[in-house]
Amino acid sequence: MTEVEIYTKFTCPYCIRAKRLLDSKGIEYREIKVDRGGAEKEEMVQRANGRTTVPQIFIGGQHVGGCDDLMALEYEGRLDGMLAA
Repeated sequence: MTEVEIYTKFTCPYCIRAKRLLDSKGIEYREIKVDRGGAEKEEMVQRANGRTTVPQIFIGGQHVGGCDDLMALEYEGRLDGMLAA
């Protein structure tokens, strides 16, 4: 199974929605909380090409974007293939 990383904040409804989709598929992911900023947030911004909003999601080291981007991949039927690679 491909590694999935998701940068989140505790009260973010988009983070919750993205995690629910991954959970519903039985996908294990590494959650990196950036509520307090710091090195984790800086790393996220660098990896996400300057994006500062959460969630920021990476599948197999590839940046796929935020919650809407993840949902679009699911809707288009491409998410399962990325997760299985």
